[in-house]
Amino acid sequence: MTGPLGRRLSEALGREVLDLRPVAGGDLNEAYSARLAGGEEVFVKTRAGAAPGEFATEAEGLRWLAAAGALRVAEVLAVGEDWLALRWIAVGRLDAAGQEELGRGLAQLHRAGAPAFGGTRPLRLGPLELPNDPSPHWPSFYAGRRLLPLAGRAGLDRVVGRVCERLDDLVGPAEPPARLHGDLWSGNVLAGRDGRPWLIDPAAYGGHREVDLAMLALFGTPAPRTLAAYDEVWPRAAGHQDRLALYQLFPLLVHAVLFGGSYVRAAEAAARRYV
Repeated sequence: MTGPLGRRLSEALGREVLDLRPVAGGDLNEAYSARLAGGEEVFVKTRAGAAPGEFATEAEGLRWLAAAGALRVAEVLAVGEDWLALRWIAVGRLDAAGQEELGRGLAQLHRAGAPAFGGTRPLRLGPLELPNDPSPHWPSFYAGRRLLPLAGRAGLDRVVGRVCERLDDLVGPAEPPARLHGDLWSGNVLAGRDGRPWLIDPAAYGGHREVDLAMLALFGTPAPRTLAAYDEVWPRAAGHQDRLALYQLFPLLVHAVLFGGSYVRAAEAAARRYV
């Protein structure tokens, strides 16, 4: 039995869904493997109570990242109000060549650029919505559309506010808007069976490239090959290590709002490094 979701998928994909099987898919969504008539397998993510346009925004982000031609990106097959169907990726392990491909590809993706800092829709991170109105000025964008909207909800408005007062001096050399994945923790870099990388689950927008690189280092350690290959294409600016916690502050605040507990303490510790 595939139920209402299976029927909606069958209509959108133009092929009967024979079976829906739960699979691992993250903290916020339910995920399924859908087996279609003819044997093809499709990955489906869904969530009851999803905000209007949430999955359409994710699909738009996937297509925008793919348009750069820099890295393989999960392919959108169909999207509904509360679900997203993607071509199935057979999972393997990132090999040495794949690690280097990830670094080169990220640099190329970032250099593909964006019209401005921000995007055309509010930024969605699960149930959270953040302002995303385009801006030409990165420090004010990072303060007003990323850090401050989360700080009060995490109970850290005072210390984060002090960081924001100093952002002009903290953010590093001026750079053009990069094309960001936007939620680039290690779990959103999927290794294919061929050892090469795929990008999944973006929250894409125009931003500072060090946001992606800091997120990649937050819940794991990028392979030295990955960072070396990145620097071959677009070397990181001087002082990037000093800014690591500054750009990890944003995802830490997101986690503090969503999950509380130790993430609140981690976000506060990151902020206090810059006051």
